[in-house]
Amino acid sequence: MTARRRVGRDRGSFTAEMAAGLPALLLLLLAGLAAVDAVSTRASCRDAAREAALAAARGGDATVAGRSAPPDAAITVVVEGDLVRATVQAPVRAFGARLPQVTVVASAVAAIEPGVGEAPS
Repeated sequence: MTARRRVGRDRGSFTAEMAAGLPALLLLLLAGLAAVDAVSTRASCRDAAREAALAAARGGDATVAGRSAPPDAAITVVVEGDLVRATVQAPVRAFGARLPQVTVVASAVAAIEPGVGEAPS
């Protein structure tokens, strides 16, 4: 048996495969980075909501939660009976303003501490 060589048949196949695979790999990498950004923003919102709920439950200023909130976050504090609910909403803009944004929401609840909001006797 003699070995035959394929001359010219496979020439350029690696280039074609790379041209098709590289954009797909880049898209997968960008999607992963966007997911990490969303998870990080969610954690920041959760921390800010917890801080706002605890500050409001102690009779303090709930705006201190803005320090740990992501940029452009909206903080809402609502008193529901003897509980305080803080909600933080923040946009996640993946790769600039050209793509649609996702809004991440986190909330926390804290019990109002005794004596908060009562007139001194």
